[in-house]
Amino acid sequence: MLTTSWCGDCVRLKRQLTELDIPYTEVNIEQAPDAEEFVLAVNDGNRTVPTVVFPDGSTAAEPSGADVQERLQ
Repeated sequence: MLTTSWCGDCVRLKRQLTELDIPYTEVNIEQAPDAEEFVLAVNDGNRTVPTVVFPDGSTAAEPSGADVQERLQ
């Protein structure tokens, strides 16, 4: 999951994933320039977070925990 330190939606999604017992790795794009470039590339130039990268390489911007859970099944 690609995030920033100030993102309320990121906090929400991390809480939801924890409640759903879905493991994730967080990468703060403010601390990883390559990650920020990736977010811009997959979100049509927008710095949209959270952006989730799934095991198959697909992405979702600002998904809910339920959306993530569904995509992982």
